[in-house]
Amino acid sequence: MRVMVFVKGNEDTESGVAPTPEAMEAFEAMDRFTEELVEAGIFVAAAGLKPGKDSKRMIFDGDKRTVIDGPFADARDVVAGFSIWEVKDMDEAIAWAKRCPNPGAGQSEIEIRPFFEVADLADFVTPEELANPRTGERGKLGVA
Repeated sequence: MRVMVFVKGNEDTESGVAPTPEAMEAFEAMDRFTEELVEAGIFVAAAGLKPGKDSKRMIFDGDKRTVIDGPFADARDVVAGFSIWEVKDMDEAIAWAKRCPNPGAGQSEIEIRPFFEVADLADFVTPEELANPRTGERGKLGVA
């Protein structure tokens, strides 16, 4: 199963100022943890994200689209970074997350969310698509 691990934003990640020595230590610890994930075959991808001031949100209301410029009111509603992991199950994802260094100074938060996989959509796809989810139908399904 694939999961996305979100690192939630906070005032530090949203400030856009140069990282403090403590933040640099956190980055280095996260790099070491990422290497452990790579060595264990868990790691798929990861990236940090720029602060909300550089972001846009889009509100959909029927056919209407409204673009809102960042920054956004509550830093905790912003994602500061993400990782994608390939794990057996949610228990394994939690076990790895417990080993994760604190992504920031003080209290930090991560969220683990599973991806929809082709098997989750069995009622909506053909048996052929289930048998070979990486074929040309992949784009239609939006999953891999």
